[in-house]
Amino acid sequence: MSEKHNASIPNQEGDDQNWYSSWFDTPYYHILYKDRNYREAQIFMDNLTHYLNLPEKAKVLDLACGKGRHSIYLNQLGFNVLGADLSENSINEASKNSNETLHFKVHDMREPFEEKFDAIFNLFTSFGYFESDDDNLTTLKAIKESLSEYGFAVIDFMNVTNVIENLVPEEVKTVDEIDFHIKRYVEDGHIFKEIDFEDQGRKFHFTEKVKALTLKDFQELMDEAGIYLLDIFGDYKLKKFHKTESERLIMIFK
Repeated sequence: MSEKHNASIPNQEGDDQNWYSSWFDTPYYHILYKDRNYREAQIFMDNLTHYLNLPEKAKVLDLACGKGRHSIYLNQLGFNVLGADLSENSINEASKNSNETLHFKVHDMREPFEEKFDAIFNLFTSFGYFESDDDNLTTLKAIKESLSEYGFAVIDFMNVTNVIENLVPEEVKTVDEIDFHIKRYVEDGHIFKEIDFEDQGRKFHFTEKVKALTLKDFQELMDEAGIYLLDIFGDYKLKKFHKTESERLIMIFK
């Protein structure tokens, strides 16, 4: 097994309001999700940057960047990229890839940036973790305030109607010889994912909790934030959004 499993991590219970700050900071989060389809993600970013017609060396903010894999790719496309994330561990890891036009910083997405960006990307369901609707609204306002005059923002969220309809209640995923026991359910307007596993004789329990925000919910939040929703897509090839069939809810706004 990989040495990084040796990190001493307390057993986390799902009641922790800031579950995301503990779970995302563990090596296990990255182990469980390491087989995500990054080629598909790169095609999405190709399509997105072409659609937005971003100028060469445009300033791009990758908001909730994790370990920076997508920030690195955006930088390779020729953009001046800042990757921001709440997780110090992720930013420390991402910063190993820094260069003159690629930087990383620890940042709470509810806070606006002093500098302005030509594009702000919040990709792969990195929204809706906060307990309060006020925090979601505050985040949208912060994104708007961080855009340049001609800038665009993109939120790529799950299409909750499709996700709930196709929810897999229980499954076991084995990665790096660890059996992750996963349960999914909907409760109180949130989609929950409970993750249980053992490693090196210790039991772990984490809960992911994301607010089940529909397009209508986003439209109401955006109206309140004074945001203009310009376009909506339903997948990474930027096909038209369909309320029940689309897997993604991709919103372009300013």
